[in-house]
Amino acid sequence: MTAVRRPLPVLLAWAVIAALALSAWGPRDRTTWFLETVWVLVGLPLIALTWRRFPLTDLLCCLLAVHALVLIVGGHYTYAQVPLGDWVRGTFGLDRNPYDRLGHLMQGFVPAVLVREVLSRTSPLRGSRWLAPLTVCACLAFSAVFEMLEWAAAVAGGHAADAFLATQGDVWDTQWDMFCALIGATVSVLVLSRVHDRQLKRLTSSYSGAGSTAAARTSTAGTTPRPR
Repeated sequence: MTAVRRPLPVLLAWAVIAALALSAWGPRDRTTWFLETVWVLVGLPLIALTWRRFPLTDLLCCLLAVHALVLIVGGHYTYAQVPLGDWVRGTFGLDRNPYDRLGHLMQGFVPAVLVREVLSRTSPLRGSRWLAPLTVCACLAFSAVFEMLEWAAAVAGGHAADAFLATQGDVWDTQWDMFCALIGATVSVLVLSRVHDRQLKRLTSSYSGAGSTAAARTSTAGTTPRPR
């Protein structure tokens, strides 16, 4: 694809980088900060490296930025001690800080658009009735893998991994986390599919048009007689 200048993804990237830098300053637990933000530390450079070949829709860029901020805040404070979650717990009389639940809802909501975009652009599933259920299944599978990573962290770190796990004494925390991811992915597919399809169509036509224009200019430049 030929590069098309789009300011929004650049602004979002710089906002995420700034938030990441701020969160690294005095986190409550340095190990937890790294474990929670490693997805941002890996994902942002990966998107930048593949952007010219595989640019993303503005919708997906915005969702990824919001998800990154959720991870960054959770990494800085630890999910069980995020001040906003403490305020919600105190205001509504909850038994636990609900920020962890928000994180797992986002773990389904945002990856659903990412999976849908990749499948729509690289497989025959675009427009297929199987796209939606396979997208949700992929998100639930990722959530299950993440829970296994948390289990591995608990085995390796013992009580030192409590801040990363953020179970807050709930024996059903793993099941709740996967259920929240399932809800997030399902809602995302139901609510955002039409908007996403429009942006996918616009993205494809925009880059195809840019490529055609560039090819036409090259062809014209090659056939224009040089002045003597």
